Amino acid sequence: MKKITATLAILTAFLIFLSGCQQVEDLTPSVARYGINSLSASFYGDESSENSFSSEIDYVNGIITVVFPYNYPRTSQNVLTMDALKNVRIDANLDDNVTVSPSLLYMDLTQENFITVTDQTKSKKEYKVVAEIRKSAEARITDFSLNTVGISGIIDEENKTISLISIEPIGEVPAEVSISHGATISPDPRTTPLNYDQEVTLTVTAQNGVNKVVYTVRKDVPNKVDRGMRNGSAKILWSKKLQSDLGITTLHNTTSLAVTKDYVVVNTRNEPGMLLDRKTGAKVGTMPNMGSIQGGLTNFFATADDGDNILISNLAPNAGTYKVWRFKGVNASPELYIDWTSSPSLGRKLSIKGSLDGDAIITAALMGDAMSFARWQVKDGVLLSQTPQIVAINGLGGAWWNNADVVASDPSDPTADYFVSYYAMPRKFAWVDGKTNSVKAFGPEISGNWIQNAADYTHFNGNSYAVNMSINSFTWGSDDKVYLHDASATTTFTEPIWETPIGTYGGKDNGGTNANGTGDAILKVSSDGYYMYLYFMFTNGCVVCVQYDCIDM
Repeated sequence: MKKITATLAILTAFLIFLSGCQQVEDLTPSVARYGINSLSASFYGDESSENSFSSEIDYVNGIITVVFPYNYPRTSQNVLTMDALKNVRIDANLDDNVTVSPSLLYMDLTQENFITVTDQTKSKKEYKVVAEIRKSAEARITDFSLNTVGISGIIDEENKTISLISIEPIGEVPAEVSISHGATISPDPRTTPLNYDQEVTLTVTAQNGVNKVVYTVRKDVPNKVDRGMRNGSAKILWSKKLQSDLGITTLHNTTSLAVTKDYVVVNTRNEPGMLLDRKTGAKVGTMPNMGSIQGGLTNFFATADDGDNILISNLAPNAGTYKVWRFKGVNASPELYIDWTSSPSLGRKLSIKGSLDGDAIITAALMGDAMSFARWQVKDGVLLSQTPQIVAINGLGGAWWNNADVVASDPSDPTADYFVSYYAMPRKFAWVDGKTNSVKAFGPEISGNWIQNAADYTHFNGNSYAVNMSINSFTWGSDDKVYLHDASATTTFTEPIWETPIGTYGGKDNGGTNANGTGDAILKVSSDGYYMYLYFMFTNGCVVCVQYDCIDM
């Protein structure tokens, strides 16, 4: 028995010894590799993000070709020459346990260079390293629009088609086109107006003169997404600086925008309304017949209905009692439309939803601490009363004083919901129940450092949208943002679905500090229903047009 026990103990110890003796790991890969995976080059002291150049490796013939662009920087007209490649930083990506000799640091790529790659099995392979300055092979149309008729082409890169969304005839018009750097396009629609009521083909030839891509441009009435705008469709159509681009040199006086079918009217107090082409932002003139209402406190604020009617109001009581003039188009003369003879302080904001030729709701925030606004109703083209209804809002605290804007949602129903942007607690864009005048939903909180005082609302492709903005009135800090909200439900309203970058369009970052904290934001839908446009302006800053679409792509 003792012998059996001893034998078992010896066998157990022997098995433990065997299990503890592990085999040395074989670092030789099971699949044959080349050892060197890539080689890259860069220029010493160049901090540009473009400063990295890849290579092509011919493993069979042992040649590594480092490819440099014909132009550097790539979108410049500067032609890169071989003289620039005499002292180039070189880096290699190697497999584990692979070495290169001589050691890589810098190479003179105007000459042939030779390196030896030693892999894990100690096998050696020599490679010749050469440089090639190569013209671009990219041949793409990256942007296409017909600005003279306000149409932006929808580019389907996969199928090489460009859709022009238009129900009406387009005719022969010039195009604005962006193509790959160094490429050419034939025929060139930038210099030769083409008839886009017919299918047009455009051939883009890459900088290298070899690669070609043919695009088909056609007028189209595409399907729409199920509801609202297409995700990712937001596009800045144009942006104009009030001072340097439009020549508005007087600070603090540009108060508002009125957007008609063809024009964006920029209202600058004491001057006739400036007319911008709605499609391009180009300055095309001024309103010619403003007459006696032109003045620092009389043409104080402007807005427009869904037709071509423009409303311009004075500032009360600074310019007397509250008056609103109507212009039946940009070339019309003013007609006194509202004369509120017992008006309190108001006039810094004015909004309209609907059309003066049909049904409309006109709203103007009262200044002070009552959190109230005036509301006029237009029915079948008739203003029902010169004296407005005064509406007090429940659920807002503090006082908004001079900074509030109220916009209705339904031109035919004065008890429908409305939206209010204001500088008061709780400093949140508010969606208000029109029957109870109590807040039913809030947007996100805005810092008390910034001023909210512009709002608008529209309905686009079966979905409701509302916009507000916050403004920096200080010489320090950054804000000046515009926020677009999905107003289809209270749950979607709480956070914006699109917003502008900080410090891009405001007065402080452009013409001068926006001391009054003023600006304007307008939403409009195209007549064909495929596009929604957001126009906004920061006093002393920029006026901007953003396009959204509902095209099913």
